[in-house]
Amino acid sequence: MTGAEPPQPPVSALEPWPDTVRWQPICRDLIWVEVLRLAIVLAVVLVGLGVGWALSGHWLFGVALGAALLAGLWRTAAIVRAVHAWGYAERENDLLVRHGLLVRRLSIVPYARMQFVDVSAGPLERAFGLATVQLHTAAAASDARVPGLRPAEAARLRDRLTALGEDRAEGL
Repeated sequence: MTGAEPPQPPVSALEPWPDTVRWQPICRDLIWVEVLRLAIVLAVVLVGLGVGWALSGHWLFGVALGAALLAGLWRTAAIVRAVHAWGYAERENDLLVRHGLLVRRLSIVPYARMQFVDVSAGPLERAFGLATVQLHTAAAASDARVPGLRPAEAARLRDRLTALGEDRAEGL
């Protein structure tokens, strides 16, 4: 690190979404991926409860069916808000990743501490043209991920983080 580099603005623990950085949003298509995942799980639960209600005729199965539907609707609304809360920012010496609604989480991963960067895409993500970048550090608790990126952006971020990690690690 040279003396000409400007210091990075401090990030307050009480201000989880600092305004001093330029946040990059993730792709909103992640909403569809998460809603489809929820729909698959919800369908299995609803079929199970429906069969139980049809076989036993007990009213509790009907109540559980209604509760599962309401929980699915609530979770769908939460998914939309949660996807909008995700973001990342590339700074000079570290990557910031934010997410969360009720409990906001800000992960700051120094480039020099990164061991490797993964890009993954499950079947639903691939169907919507999305990928997830996963950063791995020596401390498992400090690993961070950025979901909902287009493959080109995921590859660019992976290559940039890998190059910055190698550059910063040489100075240690």
